[in-house]
Amino acid sequence: MPNGDFGILDLLRIGVDIGLVWYVLYKLIMLIRGTKAIQLLKGIVVVFVVRLLSMLFELQTLMWATDQIISWGFIVIIILFQPELRRALEQIGRGNLFSRSMKSEEEKFEKMVTDIVHACNYMAKRRIGALITIERETGIGEYIETGIPINGKLTHQLLTNIFTPNTPLHDGAVIIKDDEIVAAACYLPLSESPFISKELGTRHRAAMGISEVTDALTIVVSEETGGISGTKNGELRRELNQDGLRDFLLENLTPSHRASERKTWKIRGKKRG
Repeated sequence: MPNGDFGILDLLRIGVDIGLVWYVLYKLIMLIRGTKAIQLLKGIVVVFVVRLLSMLFELQTLMWATDQIISWGFIVIIILFQPELRRALEQIGRGNLFSRSMKSEEEKFEKMVTDIVHACNYMAKRRIGALITIERETGIGEYIETGIPINGKLTHQLLTNIFTPNTPLHDGAVIIKDDEIVAAACYLPLSESPFISKELGTRHRAAMGISEVTDALTIVVSEETGGISGTKNGELRRELNQDGLRDFLLENLTPSHRASERKTWKIRGKKRG
């Protein structure tokens, strides 16, 4: 680079270099996310911030203390976090470092779908009424605020327990965001559509109502018939069996759901509700 001039190849090389470093750092953070190592990372940041401040204000004692922490800290880290470091190196050796986050997201999604299907089929067989709304792109915070905060990991046991009759939270809707049950006993807007079958009750009207004002996906289990229905974008699909419910969730909760938006869900007028 004569005379300090940067050519296109030099700029490209620098951009790739910086991009790779940030990508590796991002993957490392994703690797330790949710473990005790993330707390250690926060502590390291605090130590370096204190070190910079002590240099700025010439605080000699604090500078000496942070020097000792930095000098001996890495040895302590290796000793304390030896299991995590070994696991990370094993994942690098297996080539799993960069695919781990993708796999974990897929596993979380599969578990979420499985738990919802399991819970709905359990409740349908026992005629336990349920109303489950899953947030997608449009935020539904105003409806979450009408309920009781749960903020718990989604499991079919927790979902079933919430809708068990004569319990404090069984009335109203459960709202799911990502893989968490964020609130229960929520109030949803009732649909005023004249095209809804008269046999359908309040749960179905609430499911239709929320689907008319947001892009949320809602599952209804009928207390009278045990039938399972799904709503999205103001449309209703009734009488879903176990495989049908799974397909309905997979089609509309994966990234490919945008392509399936063009499909038309017809309201079936059977007297099942």
